Amino acid sequence: MILKGFKEKSNEKYINRTLNNRLVSQDSSKIKKIGVLVNKGELIEYKWFEALAKTLKVKPNDFQLIIFTKEKKIEGININKTYNENNIGWNGVIKDPDLKRFLDTDFDIFISYYTEESISLKLLTAASKAKFKVGVLQDDERLNDLIIKTKIKDLDTFKSELMKYLTVLNKI
Repeated sequence: MILKGFKEKSNEKYINRTLNNRLVSQDSSKIKKIGVLVNKGELIEYKWFEALAKTLKVKPNDFQLIIFTKEKKIEGININKTYNENNIGWNGVIKDPDLKRFLDTDFDIFISYYTEESISLKLLTAASKAKFKVGVLQDDERLNDLIIKTKIKDLDTFKSELMKYLTVLNKI
């Protein structure tokens, strides 16, 4: 149990270091690639994000969704891109090569769709190499470039606000 606390502290330091060194992209190019991170404990409508990608005219090959869960065994989910705390090591090290590849992908937009305060979720958001990060309201506002304050189950409001701001920012 003590080691878990030390691991969390080392990952908190990694998050702070990563966020303090992050350069916000000034790129105003159109959205071509989307990455989405959701928390299994908060959301079950995964297909909604595929529809959002279609609305943004993103090709299915350029859309990726990963699900983070606290469970050790993951059952009842058809998507093979599910991860848990075992895939994250000390000092922000990502153990799973597929998860590492996802985070290293240069997405035009990365959506962090969760509200739970979890070191692991924050670390995944901070570690993403995306140009522009969008999320719902969280305690650490440094994680995302655009924060849409909405309830986690209110997907329609999130979509309308996202579309509005992406239009203003000339991303769609």
